[in-house]
Amino acid sequence: MAKGGSISGNGGGDGGGNESYTVKGRGTVSRPKMVKEVKQGLHPDTHVIKVKGVEYARNNPNNSKPDNIDD
Repeated sequence: MAKGGSISGNGGGDGGGNESYTVKGRGTVSRPKMVKEVKQGLHPDTHVIKVKGVEYARNNPNNSKPDNIDD
């Protein structure tokens, strides 16, 4: 599946949270589906965070800002 740098957040949620993500070569993926895939280990360099009870996909931090989902 996709590595962190090929996933970007699309926004649209309360307070700017991502309701969907764009995966290069695949298109738009809903937030719940992306979270499920990350938990299954399908996206290296990406983890799940919970903000106000809602889970989001987030790339593991590195020194390349463009690689980090909404960092």
